[in-house]
Amino acid sequence: MATPHNSAAMGDIAKTVLMPGDPLRAKYIAENFLTDVSCFNEVRNMYGFTGLYNGTRVSVMGSGMGIPSMGIYSYELYNRYGVEQIIRIGSAGGLADDIALKDVVVAQGACTNSNYASQYQLDGLFAPIADFDLLETAVFCARKAGVHVKVGNVLSSDVFYNANPTFNDCWKTMGVLAVEMEAAGLYMNAARFGKKALCIATISDHLYKTEELSAQERQTGFNEMIKIALETAVKVSD
Repeated sequence: MATPHNSAAMGDIAKTVLMPGDPLRAKYIAENFLTDVSCFNEVRNMYGFTGLYNGTRVSVMGSGMGIPSMGIYSYELYNRYGVEQIIRIGSAGGLADDIALKDVVVAQGACTNSNYASQYQLDGLFAPIADFDLLETAVFCARKAGVHVKVGNVLSSDVFYNANPTFNDCWKTMGVLAVEMEAAGLYMNAARFGKKALCIATISDHLYKTEELSAQERQTGFNEMIKIALETAVKVSD
């Protein structure tokens, strides 16, 4: 059933969806990693595709930037289209000293400064965490491929350009590995609806170093992370 943001019909989308923030990265994945591809969504240029990876049906769709956008698309995928698991594959800014450019981070938990959880009317703070089966499988697939991954906390921030110059320092002192903008919202939606979610991120820049990837490299240069996510999708679909 179509929504205001997704023109797909029921059955067009696989049970497992990979979600990069950038819809052009979704297009890149569909064109370079999947076979028998069909496009199920172009509304707002938020491209979505379904195809086969090593014989397993997988979908890939952009989420846009930030928790509000991820919240909309993941909500609809889980509730309107019968999706069971979403793997976010995105970029992140490094915080930890031992994190380097192009490192792959698997988000065991997602701290946040977002007010997204207020809708659940909880008498306290909710700790958004990944599905352990997805996390364990992703780490296994990474190690099998010879890719060293770091597992731990990330920060899902609502603010990209923060007016507080000490904002990142505070999270770094708590052992947070990297900062991105979507994982916590995805994890909360998954928890709310009894679904599965995982965030895998590639370090595109470091907030305490001068190095960073170009916009083109962010769009097409995350192949290790993409392959880990696709191999994970195959294993959890078996």
